[in-house]
Amino acid sequence: MTLTDLFLGIIAAATLVMAVLQVGAIMYAGLLARRMARLLDRLEQELKPLSDSVNAIGRDAARAAALAAAQVERVDQLFTSVTDRIEQTAQALQKAATIPAREGAALLAALRAAVGAFREQRERASARSGRSDDEDALFIG
Repeated sequence: MTLTDLFLGIIAAATLVMAVLQVGAIMYAGLLARRMARLLDRLEQELKPLSDSVNAIGRDAARAAALAAAQVERVDQLFTSVTDRIEQTAQALQKAATIPAREGAALLAALRAAVGAFREQRERASARSGRSDDEDALFIG
């Protein structure tokens, strides 16, 4: 046996050890992959109800938001309607109050004019009678 044969034997043994280690690593990787797959399946089975619950909560929240938006829209329409009716009522009251007030003001103005006319007539009559008394005193007769 020569030194070359010895080195060839060492190389063959090292290659065999490396091949065994590689086969062992591949087998271990396969076992690890199967364990990971089982773990993921188990995790998926346990998280599925949680995912379903989260989806149900999301659907319920979306439904509640839609209902709330509809209610807000109804309240807005109600306030708009009430505001319009209040404005219409205020306008009707204003018309109902101003027309009689105008008529009352016109009647009051007519009454003032009549009283003023009577006063003027009385003042004219008293002015005429006052002049005749003055003229009688000056009359020599």
